[in-house]
Amino acid sequence: MRERLRSPWLLVGVAALAMGAAGTYQFVWSSIRPGLAAQVGASETSLGTVFTIYVIAQTVSQFPAGRFRDRHGPRLPMLVGAALLAAGYVGTGLATETTTVYLAYGAGGAGAGVVYTVAVNTPVKWFTERRGLATGVVTLMYSGLSVLFIPFVRGGVETDFEATLLAVGAATGLAALLGALVLRDPERATDGGDSDPDPEAADRAHGWRTAVRTWQFWVLYVMLVAVNGVGLMLIGKAVAFVEQFGFPGALATAAASVVALSDAAGILTIGGASDRLGRERTLAASVTVCGVVLAAAVPLGEMGYGVAFVGALGAAAFFRSPVFSVVPALVGEYYGQARSSENYALLYTAKVWGGVGGGVVASGLIADVGWEATFLLGAAAMTGVGLLAGLLRPVEA
Repeated sequence: MRERLRSPWLLVGVAALAMGAAGTYQFVWSSIRPGLAAQVGASETSLGTVFTIYVIAQTVSQFPAGRFRDRHGPRLPMLVGAALLAAGYVGTGLATETTTVYLAYGAGGAGAGVVYTVAVNTPVKWFTERRGLATGVVTLMYSGLSVLFIPFVRGGVETDFEATLLAVGAATGLAALLGALVLRDPERATDGGDSDPDPEAADRAHGWRTAVRTWQFWVLYVMLVAVNGVGLMLIGKAVAFVEQFGFPGALATAAASVVALSDAAGILTIGGASDRLGRERTLAASVTVCGVVLAAAVPLGEMGYGVAFVGALGAAAFFRSPVFSVVPALVGEYYGQARSSENYALLYTAKVWGGVGGGVVASGLIADVGWEATFLLGAAAMTGVGLLAGLLRPVEA
């Protein structure tokens, strides 16, 4: 029994479950919003502020958590993350004013960030040969588990908002608690999770101060800013983009599902392919293709080809999402497994700027230059960073 608990693939499964629990804060939010507005009388601006606080908390909590985990293991940060995940939903469910919601959902966001960085770096520490596939399995669940939660939450908040969020808080907290009990790191760098461990992993362990002095770090950072900005624009505005072309409401609803499912499928499919094709080559090709198909979506919409238009949006999501399984693997290879959590967590701060770009900036551009021009600019940004990724090379020792 003890040996089974040490199975790296079991650890991947538990990390994936915890990752899915963390992801609910982002992907279930749209289902919570209406009930929360009624519960505390929150305005649209207040609701937007809640989500902004979540994004910032989820991002900035990762670096200290990752740094601690690299030095002391995953148990304590995962315990803290479990408590914050549960407390965030419980506090939001019991809130009677928006200030309480800011604090509660922010706390939940911090918990989501802690759990995310522990979960996503678990396969990085255990795998070398199949690192892209293992990381893809974990990252897939960030949105994948929410598919099961959304119908429950959507129906529950309409009948009993408080009880629904208390139940979600208990479920997410328990999922992360399981991670705290089961997850562990290899005892030494060569204690790998596949048949081809890297005997030099310990010698190539560079902390964040070394990482930020390499040009590869900043190429990856710029890429993550663009990928997060365009991705959040795509996820958040796909339905409205379909509607502005005058397509039926059913097609707009389908667009949201297609984008979400394609996002998950790309993480696993192309993340796994990077193990065979090479990380840099896969990353550059995937992001570049994302830009090309996103650009192709615009004329398809203008010509009235609704199904093809939605298909192109789905393809853009499919080729965008693998960044989140390939980049953590690359960070482990470039800077070593022993400091992978802190280095990827620092890179992940790019999500703050991407969130600004995909939200405020994108909305402003839509108002000034229109939907088509805004999405074409997003396509150009993705194509540009995809070509930039083609310059990536391993960090010299």
